[in-house]
Amino acid sequence: MKLNRRKFLTAAGVSAGAIAVTSCDSPPSERYNQADIDNLATQRLEEEANAGQGLYGRQVYAGYRGLAELPWFELDPGGSLICTDVSVPLAIDVHSHLGMSVLMRPALDLQASTERVMHLLDCDSTNPGCELDLDIYVNGNFTPDALSGLRNHTIAQGIWGSRFAATQTIPNLLREMEAMRVQHAMLLPIKLGLPFGDSLTEDWRTAVSRAGVGNRLHVGLSVEPGSATAVQEMRAHAAAGGRIMKLHPTVQRFYPDDPAVMDIYAEAETLGLVIFYHGGRAGIEPESSHPFAMPRHYEAPLAEFPRLQFILGHAGARDSAAMLELAIRYDNAWLGIHGQSLTFLETIIQRTGGQRVLFGTDWPFYHIAASLAKVLIVTDTAKRATLRHDILRGNALQLLSWLAASN
Repeated sequence: MKLNRRKFLTAAGVSAGAIAVTSCDSPPSERYNQADIDNLATQRLEEEANAGQGLYGRQVYAGYRGLAELPWFELDPGGSLICTDVSVPLAIDVHSHLGMSVLMRPALDLQASTERVMHLLDCDSTNPGCELDLDIYVNGNFTPDALSGLRNHTIAQGIWGSRFAATQTIPNLLREMEAMRVQHAMLLPIKLGLPFGDSLTEDWRTAVSRAGVGNRLHVGLSVEPGSATAVQEMRAHAAAGGRIMKLHPTVQRFYPDDPAVMDIYAEAETLGLVIFYHGGRAGIEPESSHPFAMPRHYEAPLAEFPRLQFILGHAGARDSAAMLELAIRYDNAWLGIHGQSLTFLETIIQRTGGQRVLFGTDWPFYHIAASLAKVLIVTDTAKRATLRHDILRGNALQLLSWLAASN
């Protein structure tokens, strides 16, 4: 069976917001225009100019380990970062993954434990670690070489195997969750539409069951938008326990408001699922994928399915201002905050009051602490103690009623 080149490249470069591969496709002008291109460039410039100028000043650390400078963290005797403040609420991470093995399905033991996690964007690969600025969008902390490494390791997950993915296992995730006071994590696979080797949902569900940790790691589901079997697959995955469906417009290359996708939303509503979108442009994926993730393309599903709950991942990434406006307009829109700067996280809180705001980490692309530290910084007052609880835990329990029933 011949593998479509676009599908192969997309699969090889899959990440939770960054596809570092090239493409020959041209953005359709009716969906993407010069103003969109200019807005992304402006966002980058403004972010760089304004970093460290907000309420929280300069917040730059020497890698993930450098976050031990903050009052909630320490380094253990082995040099690993731990959260030592027992007043920090036990968090619920709505956005995480495991190491991936697709396409040629290179060997990957998700039950293995290794000395440390090699995050796909590994700010602790050197000592001291890379400069980690909490007041810029998270991807902005990484050099072109680091982003090239991300591309190489994601390609390796589809062909010959990745030494990074070999560390992104169930025991290693649980160890990092314990260190960071995270009680539950939602594992979000992505269906790539490949002719073979495209079974992350089933693989992760089997691995979690084998490990006996389904009480802490909750495997979602994914289908290929537009597939003739998508609805049937959704029903099967829901029957097996899937409750959150990941859809990734830039990886799966579809418009969220495409009429051909509406039957998926209708079935999700019937099944009581939550839709988790990758939202907005991360800025390091190929420009040909940018049109699919423009915030305006997410509005029709929000409007047409008011009883269906949608999580807008990354709070729109670098298109966060427009995505925030959507979340304010629609009561069924929730903002996953992974990746956002301290300054914009403060803006989200001020505009929403912290309602429908969800903690997520995008593990294993980054250390859990990169997201946790931001929440702790912006809620570091007595008046915001309830807000801290809501963002780290309470809002997720409100959304995920099936999880609330067991907590």
